[in-house]
Amino acid sequence: MGIGGIGGLDREAHVAEGTGAAAAPRTLAEALRARGDEGLAALLRARPDLLNPVPNDLTQLATRAGTRGSVVRALERLDRFALQTAEALAVAPDPAPYPVLLALLTGDEGDAEIEAALPGAVALLREQALVWGEDDRLRLVRTARELLSPSPQHPSPTGLGPTVAEATSGMSPGRVQEIIAAAGLPATHDPVSAVAALTGLFTDRARMGALLDGAPPEALAVLDRLVWGPPYGEVTANPAPPVRWLRDRGLLLPVSARTMVLPREVALHLRGGRAHRAPEPVAPEVAVLREHRPQVVDGAAAGQAYTALATVEELLKSWDEGGPQVLRAGGLSVRDLRRTAAALDVTEQVAAFWLELCHGAGLLASDGEADERYAPTPAYDDWLDLPPAERWARLVAPWLASTRTPGLVGGQDAKGRALSALGPDLDRAAAPEVRHRVLGLLATLPPGAAADPETLFARLRWERPLRGAAAGPATESTGPGPALPDDLRSRLARWALAEAELLGLTGRGALSAPARALLNLPLAEAASPADEGGGVEESVAAERAATLLAPLLPEAVDHVLLQADLTAVAPGPLRRPLADALSVLADVESKGGATVYRFTPGSVRRALDSGLAASDVHAFLAAHSRTPVPQPLAYLVDDVARRHGHLRVGAASAYVRCDDDTVLGEILADRRSAALGLRRLAPTVLAAQADPAALLEGLRAMGYAPAAESADGDVLVTRADAYRTPARTAPVPVPDGPPAPDATLLNAAVKAIRAGDRAATAVRREPAAPTPAGSLPRTSSAETLATVQAAAMTGSAVWIGYVNADGAASQRVIAPVRVEGGFVTGYDHTADEMRTYPLHRITGVAELADDQV
Repeated sequence: MGIGGIGGLDREAHVAEGTGAAAAPRTLAEALRARGDEGLAALLRARPDLLNPVPNDLTQLATRAGTRGSVVRALERLDRFALQTAEALAVAPDPAPYPVLLALLTGDEGDAEIEAALPGAVALLREQALVWGEDDRLRLVRTARELLSPSPQHPSPTGLGPTVAEATSGMSPGRVQEIIAAAGLPATHDPVSAVAALTGLFTDRARMGALLDGAPPEALAVLDRLVWGPPYGEVTANPAPPVRWLRDRGLLLPVSARTMVLPREVALHLRGGRAHRAPEPVAPEVAVLREHRPQVVDGAAAGQAYTALATVEELLKSWDEGGPQVLRAGGLSVRDLRRTAAALDVTEQVAAFWLELCHGAGLLASDGEADERYAPTPAYDDWLDLPPAERWARLVAPWLASTRTPGLVGGQDAKGRALSALGPDLDRAAAPEVRHRVLGLLATLPPGAAADPETLFARLRWERPLRGAAAGPATESTGPGPALPDDLRSRLARWALAEAELLGLTGRGALSAPARALLNLPLAEAASPADEGGGVEESVAAERAATLLAPLLPEAVDHVLLQADLTAVAPGPLRRPLADALSVLADVESKGGATVYRFTPGSVRRALDSGLAASDVHAFLAAHSRTPVPQPLAYLVDDVARRHGHLRVGAASAYVRCDDDTVLGEILADRRSAALGLRRLAPTVLAAQADPAALLEGLRAMGYAPAAESADGDVLVTRADAYRTPARTAPVPVPDGPPAPDATLLNAAVKAIRAGDRAATAVRREPAAPTPAGSLPRTSSAETLATVQAAAMTGSAVWIGYVNADGAASQRVIAPVRVEGGFVTGYDHTADEMRTYPLHRITGVAELADDQV
């Protein structure tokens, strides 16, 4: 069935269904006025940008709903089929009957899935005020039609071109007559009827089929290349015979000297009436890649959660004395990122993720000094005191809401500037929505099932087909790695999957039970009803997630196993005091299920510098080892303690003193001391040109164990006190538009809009000298006072013109209650509340018409 024949279908039965006897709306404002309060609330909920500020009335709401920015935002949030429905309306006649729209989506052959899904798509477009009118006169709002209609500058996703009328608008009447003659149509007296005759030919399936039956095969091949778009083609000054045959009959129409276009009516005939090549009325299913037992998934996720906590601790502990410098433009340098990645034994991309995670959780920030550096915040110390499961919840909750996108690190922004970790320009407002949606789609699978990533990405693209292109610059690069989809939304989804696995929200690709609790989703069937989510607050959800994770994490141990090769094996996570003390006394050699620490002369000296004596170290090792203290380790501690503090370094610039002058002589004779600028001041004292810190490092590099001393000559104890930034708040996510309004705000907004609309549509009694339309009523001060006093006595409402302190003029309907002291107090129907107005700011008063009182 062709598009031309659809208009003759019996529409009465379809239109009558549910429309009632009310007059059809003539504008979007009238359509909104016919809605109930629930319908208005649904519009404001779906498009919260319309609420800022709350519109004065429904006319203002309709105007705001048709602005370009608001319409673009609404289109970006449509799923693929709703968007395809809007695109079909953009190429349909305006207004379009429902059967015409249905035919554009189903084509001649029909499609049961499209027929079932189309009412929902139209209802969604109506709810969001992108479409209005009854089913016999569906109208796409003008701005949406301008955005979605085909044009040479902005081709339509349908691949359709202009109509015959649009393509021939600048053509000479003689040329139009030549075309209809070549097409076998009788001549007409004017171009309008000629264009109508040509359009009627192209929309008549029988006559159009007969015309194409006589076309050369090469001409049909040209049409095949253009039929699904783009509909424009370049031609030479002397086109080939097949192109001339099509041009002469209007099957191709010129848009310039070298460009031809396939008219929309011709393309629809060749497509069988279908506007889209592949309509997608049903969301693609997320396929299962593999299945595991839920217990295996939770165990794997808990193991990764423990690794995440250990990684964050290792990273921030390495920056305890101050981290790398902040770049002038903000962020971390490539060299420092590379060093961090090497220290954590991960890739630079993963290192950037851990840095951004700490920053987003408020555990890491810049210190704000002149020589600005990164360092842990005081919140990091509080975080360390929490149980492991709660520490995990404090990391993943900010990650879910964060707009920071570490996957962009290493790429470039739209201006070609490098994107650095912890730097600016890494915020992407769509990131939180994508993370929640990815985890939500994983939750739709059976417990323990991992999703096929490609089907997951396909589902996300169906749900927000326009969001990928609009969410970020097309020039962004992700650096080396596997090929990614072009749209940012798919890249955000891929990064969300990888980051969720690193954090332990997923295990082996499947969603874990703690992650379900964090997302307020129902837990596995084995969970009790009390454990099921359902709109609880985020803090409560995080607490429930931590409660589920706690039994899955390994128990902290209070002992190590000392070995003869100067190592200690921790058979599990160590309790906090033991871990802190052992990190000073030994260096971590390897990590995994069991952490291996190695004792070295430098690590033992570090412990002695912190104020411990050799006896304290021996007692500590004996108290926390399940094995006897090996003799080599005891000898190492005693040997370092015997030499520790034999040399003393202080500030002169710097000096070295030692009771044994032969030791000082050895130092002076050593060539490695030349850089320190040493000279003997006394038999037991050397002066140095280097500062005390450099002198200490230099002597230690030479194999000595010097100790720093104070101005009083006492040994300075170097405790493991960490450098912290001033108190810092976690970065605030960049909002993706206005926040979703709650029920209270929606109810208040609908009530205010209704009240304002009643006031705006109220009819006032015409004065003897009518005022121009839209102007404020004008009366003298005496008339104003007399009228409002009379209204207060009779309890009637009046129309006033009012100018506020800022000079903004408005018209209001008020019911005066009291007039005294130069003020009138009454119920303002426009604002739907009691208000007081100064009489000198009222420009005039007009009585309402009798039927409005």
